[in-house]
Amino acid sequence: MTAPTARPYNFSAGPAVLPEEVLREAAAEMLDWHGSGMSVMEMSHRGREFISIYEQAERDVRELLAVPEHYRILFMQGGGLGENAIVPLNLSHRLPEAKVDFVITGSWSQKSHKEARRYCDAQIAASNEGVGAANHTAMPAPSGWQLRDGLSYVHICSNETIHGVEFAQWPDLQSLGCDAPLVVDCSSHILSRPIDWSRVGLAFAGAQKNIGPAGVTLVFVRDDLIGHALSVCPSAFDYQIVAANQSMFNTPPTYAIYIAGLVFQWLKRGGGVAAMEARSLEKSTLLYDTIDNSDGYYVNRVAPDCRSRMNVPFFLHDESLNEAFLAGARQHGLLQLKGHKSVGGMRASIYNAMPLDGVRSLVGYMREFAARHG
Repeated sequence: MTAPTARPYNFSAGPAVLPEEVLREAAAEMLDWHGSGMSVMEMSHRGREFISIYEQAERDVRELLAVPEHYRILFMQGGGLGENAIVPLNLSHRLPEAKVDFVITGSWSQKSHKEARRYCDAQIAASNEGVGAANHTAMPAPSGWQLRDGLSYVHICSNETIHGVEFAQWPDLQSLGCDAPLVVDCSSHILSRPIDWSRVGLAFAGAQKNIGPAGVTLVFVRDDLIGHALSVCPSAFDYQIVAANQSMFNTPPTYAIYIAGLVFQWLKRGGGVAAMEARSLEKSTLLYDTIDNSDGYYVNRVAPDCRSRMNVPFFLHDESLNEAFLAGARQHGLLQLKGHKSVGGMRASIYNAMPLDGVRSLVGYMREFAARHG
């Protein structure tokens, strides 16, 4: 394994940090992939070289997430926001009434619901929307969800990057008396924890947070949910057509798939998803403990039982010090810590590629800043 360099630690929420080992490997192969005489960016997506890259990436992610054989893995374009339209175009009308229920837990599930309303009867079954500091800081208990009968699917965002809330467990809809498939936007914490596929009909994830560069979106869809697209659904977004063509109906984002494949191999070398889950728990616990034990100097407003292990928002007790905090962080090699514009404060995104030393550096700086300005 190549020794890391003294690069800054990038806490961006996405596009986000990539493993340095992967970047070095991609750089070494930039002009000539495996003696082919071509960069991956120059390859035909139908040539044997790229097909081998694609097939290996698909095998590796299926292995990492233990994806059952009756789920298709699609490499698509459009990002997570694109899937907010692509999912209802494919699934919402699989039953005549075209009813879909949403659980609102933050900005991304709100966007999903708003987009789906263009294509179907999309209603809110539960929400954690509140007022002021209490907005999107706890999870609505599944036992209280008001799910309708005859649903085409139920949609959740399992980790909200802006507000920093995460489902500790994905809901079991059958135990709630609902036989609809669960659709999960898991863009920001995919590959950081195992997935119980018995609870999921479809999961999707934009790559640019925890998989690779922007440009490719992974869709994991159960076989029986394919083949129900609306007639107005673009062919390139019809799951049945994409699946039948092994994600090659149109030119896929080849270089993004290649980098994702390198990340999958890096994950396998590092112990797989179980190892990533243990590391994410260690990193997030260190950061949350630092916040909670700061005597109120730093505050995280999310209920402890649903705090995200990937995206940690926090606020200084005196927000007039925000710019000084960010300037000092940059001087310490700690980048992209400014919170989302809609909520303010700070946010540290600590995806799989963020090493423990990065979080240690952050908490060391936080303690130093509090001591100097407290």
